[in-house]
Amino acid sequence: MIRATIFAGVLLAMAGCNESDRDRNVAPTADSDVAVPTVAYKPSAEGTVSKPGAPFTLKYKVVGTPIVGSPVPIELRVVSSMKDQPFVVSYKINDATALQFPESQAERLSMKLAANEEYVDQMITVIPLREGRQYVNVSVAVETEEGSRSMVMAVPIQVGEGARELEEHGELTTDEEGESIRALPAESP
Repeated sequence: MIRATIFAGVLLAMAGCNESDRDRNVAPTADSDVAVPTVAYKPSAEGTVSKPGAPFTLKYKVVGTPIVGSPVPIELRVVSSMKDQPFVVSYKINDATALQFPESQAERLSMKLAANEEYVDQMITVIPLREGRQYVNVSVAVETEEGSRSMVMAVPIQVGEGARELEEHGELTTDEEGESIRALPAESP
């Protein structure tokens, strides 16, 4: 009983100290012997895709610094002007050598806004498999009496400093007018 009381008291004291320091982002004072790090949230990339007359606006934030092999959370916000209509949100990776979804990640969701909501927030996770710029395609579609209406956005994820090297084909030459051209060899059947 005494052990349980002491253990509970220590936990409460630790939780109280950590909670207040974290909430206030307090830096250590000169007479403090414990350094409390301050952490600020900073998305590595964010953006908005909107089109006049489109039924949706899509916003994204890539959270943290993408690292090869580590899960990268992406916050998505879907703002819909069609409040009473259900819609489908789909996620797709075009290059499976660059990114992959964890097994727990749904690739398609059907949802509907509540009566008092203007948007819905979603969190997806991807795992980068190499450095460079990769993309996750997010599409939102709704069925109306006039037909299907949709919007697609490519979320860029920059992993590391390097970019994928472009492979040049043919030979770079100049024509009679001094313009640079790339001569491609003819293929034989």
